[in-house]
Amino acid sequence: MAAHSCRRIVHAAGDATGRELVRTLAAAVRRVPSITVLEGMEARRLFVEDGAIAGVLAVGSKGAVTMSTSRVVLATGGIGGLFSDTRNPIGSCGHGLALAACAGAELADLEFVQFHPTALDGPRRPMPLVSEAVRGEGAVLVNDKGQRFLADAPGGELASRDVVARAVWHQLAAGRRVFLDARQCLGPRFGKRFPTIAQLCREAGIDLTIEPIPVRTAAHYHMGGVAVDATGRTSVEGLWACGEVACTGLHGANRLASNSLTEAVATAGWVAESVVGASPGCRRRLLYTLVPPRPDPSCIRPVVSAALGIIRDGETLREAAAALLQIATVNQAASDPALVALMIAIAALGREESRGSHYRSDFPGRDADARSLRLTLRTAIQAAVALGWRAPTRST
Repeated sequence: MAAHSCRRIVHAAGDATGRELVRTLAAAVRRVPSITVLEGMEARRLFVEDGAIAGVLAVGSKGAVTMSTSRVVLATGGIGGLFSDTRNPIGSCGHGLALAACAGAELADLEFVQFHPTALDGPRRPMPLVSEAVRGEGAVLVNDKGQRFLADAPGGELASRDVVARAVWHQLAAGRRVFLDARQCLGPRFGKRFPTIAQLCREAGIDLTIEPIPVRTAAHYHMGGVAVDATGRTSVEGLWACGEVACTGLHGANRLASNSLTEAVATAGWVAESVVGASPGCRRRLLYTLVPPRPDPSCIRPVVSAALGIIRDGETLREAAAALLQIATVNQAASDPALVALMIAIAALGREESRGSHYRSDFPGRDADARSLRLTLRTAIQAAVALGWRAPTRST
């Protein structure tokens, strides 16, 4: 796997590891009588009183409901749905980050967004993944002229993801198409080794025995998130976070392949122990008059994709932040996704260097003295205002 020092990743059914983890977890949850599963419910806001969690506002088929609690764990996944080309479910648009931000929590390292270099190029969204494991078997990246453009790069196709993604991006930006060629290394064995990918290619009309696989970059994983300590606690009392929504610092600026699964399993255990040891608090009567609409990032995807993609620059980031601020500070379906994107843009503006997945064309060098950047929703809006933008008062 890319940038790993040795082959150390265990896969389930070649390319179905995530599916097996979800299947196993769901089955385990349903076997525990003390767990009540509420399906078809969406959290829209967290209640905070005296700086501590007091409950959750959720929406289901019968409308809005309030749930009083002093303990909430966010495990909502990532932000890929903010981008036009994404590997994530379209609904993964940073809603957990919005919940935390509106509750006053600190967020960290938001500028570090990882792009996978080999998503199957086609109209399907989310874009199917052509696993890095295929390159691990010897597949090579070529452009539409047949040139292996990573041949001279250290690590080649198995360099770190930011290096490979930028190389693919440059080819696409130059008007070239990019393909992953596994004909020599796998050939007719491809279907047995990677059955899910093979099926996806067949559905796209690709004959793997005679054709390379068309690929392009796509938003994949967020190393930033809600700032947490070693037990998953956030800066808001009674709020924990784990998985991709959390920023533990374990992935630095550029996650290594498969480490997110290990992190989710390990940190979830630490969070569970911390929650059990916390006081259950007292139930409170909750009143809420305004129910935020269901998040819909569709209108901001072009802005996010252009400004917060693989190659960034200050001017484009400032323009994007100005546009996002106007949407984030009103009550509409795109507001919560826009506030998350705005905070990412402000974080990206603040990091005037290139490191890992964050690449600034106007600051291509690495700053050895740069530190982790933390933001709250308030400080992000203040930073936007300081740059000359005027924000209306956000209604909650």
